[in-house]
Amino acid sequence: MHIPPFENNNKAIIDTDDTRVPLNYFNIVKLQKGQAFEYAVPCYETCIVPATGTVDVTVEGEAFAGIGNRGTDVWDGEPEGVYVPTGAKAVIVATSDDAEIFVAGARYDKTLEPFAVRTDEIDLVQYGSDDTKTHRKIKHILGTKYHDKVGRLLVSELFTVGQGGWSGFPPHKHDTDRIPEESRHDETYNFRFRPGKGFGMQLVQREDGKVGDAFHIVDGSTIILEKGYHPCVVAPGYEMYYFTILGGLSQRSLVQYFQPDHAWQIETIPGIKDMIAKFK
Repeated sequence: MHIPPFENNNKAIIDTDDTRVPLNYFNIVKLQKGQAFEYAVPCYETCIVPATGTVDVTVEGEAFAGIGNRGTDVWDGEPEGVYVPTGAKAVIVATSDDAEIFVAGARYDKTLEPFAVRTDEIDLVQYGSDDTKTHRKIKHILGTKYHDKVGRLLVSELFTVGQGGWSGFPPHKHDTDRIPEESRHDETYNFRFRPGKGFGMQLVQREDGKVGDAFHIVDGSTIILEKGYHPCVVAPGYEMYYFTILGGLSQRSLVQYFQPDHAWQIETIPGIKDMIAKFK
């Protein structure tokens, strides 16, 4: 499902217990210098990631200063984040002139410890190629290296490399808990484009082979993925970014099931097996 850009006034875009993606939570918070935003999400662990700007974060009294170093957009610097345990009180204060902050969440019933993820701790993977039209870079904020510190939440930033091309290809899904072949992970995206007038398309293909859905995505679009194979594509001449939230039902490791008709291309896309492994 596509949620077009709108002014959410710091209220959750995907709230707790959403019937479509009950394992996900997503908010976009916009602050000016000195302004504060306070929240606690019962039954969900969360991660605070500034899209732009710099913030100070306090989690149940523990302070994490100077989170985020990006300027005008998500291409202007590297991501940072703060993990907030389930139900914990977090306070975000903008220290730059303006800040736009993503708050990602996943349902989880245990309470762990907060921590910050700094630029030099981001787990980076780049794969694909210009020839295969699948060239992209993934910056894992809460990736595999934090398995022992996070419950069910995976948070990443995905960038197309160059202008135009496919992402999430070959088509894959993760809507059914049938380990080891596939895991149930609800997924939420928020897209950005450079230049900002860029656009793309999110496909959601049905498992039964019948014609699925295609959504016109623009700068600020939110996509929720509760089921189906879901590749996306950006128009020529534009770069695409999407903030990615994954929440697992029974485990944190993501097991993707690739559409059988197209799974052979796993063998043709450079580095894709490394990308798959980084989500496990």
